[in-house]
Amino acid sequence: MKNIVNHKWLKDNLDKNSLVILDVREEIEEASGQSLYNKGHIKGAQYVSFNDVMVKEASKHGGRSPLPDLETFTQDMRAFGIDDNSIVVIYDDGNITRAGRLWWMLKLIGKDKVFVLDGGYDKWIDINGEITREIPAVEKSASLSLNTNKEIIVDMEYVKDAIGSNTAAIVDARAYERYTGEVEPIDRLPGHIPSALNFPWANLIKDGELLSLNEAREYFKELEDYEEIIVYCGSGITASVSILLLDEMGLNPKHYAGGYSDWISYKGNESVSE
Repeated sequence: MKNIVNHKWLKDNLDKNSLVILDVREEIEEASGQSLYNKGHIKGAQYVSFNDVMVKEASKHGGRSPLPDLETFTQDMRAFGIDDNSIVVIYDDGNITRAGRLWWMLKLIGKDKVFVLDGGYDKWIDINGEITREIPAVEKSASLSLNTNKEIIVDMEYVKDAIGSNTAAIVDARAYERYTGEVEPIDRLPGHIPSALNFPWANLIKDGELLSLNEAREYFKELEDYEEIIVYCGSGITASVSILLLDEMGLNPKHYAGGYSDWISYKGNESVSE
């Protein structure tokens, strides 16, 4: 697989010099991601703060979790020792949302050889993978390039132009209840972008691991005849799980990174409830 590695692969390659492992676990109850990392992490892993590295402060537009400045983000990745030749493996607690977000952001700046660890930290524990509290010494890289891949990201106007298209599918990755507008716990307006199709990202995780490629093809089979696929969620985080598997299938999805929260921030944009 081109975007995903399993625990056996990581075990076999744990001491590879070019390997950079990033821990992006999120807060669980009263424990912050940093405290979870401090209590134990995969050997060689470095902790990446979601709030400090993967988002910037929200403003009128851009959604609830707007992307940071890409030059700043690239500098942050260099601080983790990542260069153009690094093999980067990212893990979270297994739901792939945070790991997928960072994977996609590295793809956005043009980095290749970036992978998500299927099953994350929980599965690593299950197979008795090596855990440590030791924080690795890392030398900052000076050779990670910033080559923005504009083919994988779109903005609100691009999405608006795709509404009702016969060749472009707009995919809403949120839960069905949020898509229909029956439930909306976060955003001020319920519903979805007009003509969007609903493929909830959570259905892509089974028993703590991603669906197989064949299972993903079956799940997304309705999308295979479209020339273009645009994926969004509420704020650009959970959609990354869908994007990861769609890319694995070779469908080359584009990400509306601002998501539904960005869509409804513009006066006059319609929201559909069903």
